[in-house]
Amino acid sequence: MPVYDYKALDGQAKTIAGIVDADSRLGARQKLQGQGLFPVTIEESREIHTPQNMRRFKVFNPLRRIRPAELGMMTRQLATLMGAGFPLVSALEAVISQTESARLKTVLAQLREKIVEGQSLAEALQAYPGVFSAVYINMIRAGEASGTLELVMERLADISEKQEAMKSRIRAAMTYPILMLLLGSAILFFLMTHVVPNITGIFTEMQRSLPTPTRILIDISNFLQNYLVIIILVLPVLAIGLRQLHKTEKGRRVFDQALFKLPVISGILKKLSAARFAQMLGSLIENGIPMLNALQVVRGITDNRLFGDAIDKAADDVSKGQGLAQTLRGVELIPPLAVQMIEVGEQSGELEKMLAKVADFYERQLEDQLLGLTSLMEPLMIVVMGLIIGFIVLSICLPIFEMNQLII
Repeated sequence: MPVYDYKALDGQAKTIAGIVDADSRLGARQKLQGQGLFPVTIEESREIHTPQNMRRFKVFNPLRRIRPAELGMMTRQLATLMGAGFPLVSALEAVISQTESARLKTVLAQLREKIVEGQSLAEALQAYPGVFSAVYINMIRAGEASGTLELVMERLADISEKQEAMKSRIRAAMTYPILMLLLGSAILFFLMTHVVPNITGIFTEMQRSLPTPTRILIDISNFLQNYLVIIILVLPVLAIGLRQLHKTEKGRRVFDQALFKLPVISGILKKLSAARFAQMLGSLIENGIPMLNALQVVRGITDNRLFGDAIDKAADDVSKGQGLAQTLRGVELIPPLAVQMIEVGEQSGELEKMLAKVADFYERQLEDQLLGLTSLMEPLMIVVMGLIIGFIVLSICLPIFEMNQLII
């Protein structure tokens, strides 16, 4: 349904601006008049997020999508307003008026209209799979069923803010090493394609036997000069090919298997998988969703195919009467300590609380490990760059030393 930006006058002749969805401009005018407003201008919104074009919009305009931080802030505002006694429709209207993002305003306006028409919030959210995840929708549905919607939304906001804070810290730690890598690579490329050929050209004109490091340096420089255009063309094609392969089920599984075999990456992925699994499963169980349904929801949002297979097996074992810890004990992708903590939670009858502790524990470990690795990248890159520069200098200086010895 189209969405329109409007300016209107209320009963006290005050100007009000907002958005409204309707089948046509005339329908928007009639809807505003039915609300006691007198439209002044009605223009179709340029950023329309209808369910049909949401996925396409996300693909072709990734920089203009609704950011997780915006979604988390919106959820926090709704929870606060509903906790203060606002009805859901009134809370949505208040959030719409305070939201700066035109994209999010459009989605919220359409949600409000769906709720006014009689849909529940969870049913309305299902029309926007590109904005609201399966966990988000299922937790909202559980909150509506139990009458604790504002508490559930507070929990969703906490999860979103925690994840965004962790991503921000990692991005901040990675910024400097990435800049160093790009700058260092550009400098080395310039040296190998412009400076080194001019210097080594003198040695080749002498028609003398050159030291092995010098010959290697000349070969590398000639390769970069002769095949630069091919390299520039091949790299994007290779990247696109790998991306297309990654989209296939078989290719995705091969990539996941390869990642879990890498020494450092494997440990990071295991901790990340355990943290997300425990966080999502604990939140769903805490909000009244049965174990089997919760496992199915977590499986639906799991990107890693190997971990998804482990969840499928766990769900099958749980349906046969086994405990969650017992089904996870033989899964290599989940750390043994996490399984032990889950078993304690099952025995004590506080599984959801123990799952929250598992998530917090591995999130802290993961953050410390990632920050530690990023802090090591800077000196490691300096050492690597120093070795490369040293090799270039040595390769250039060796022939010069030999020429000096011949003169002496």
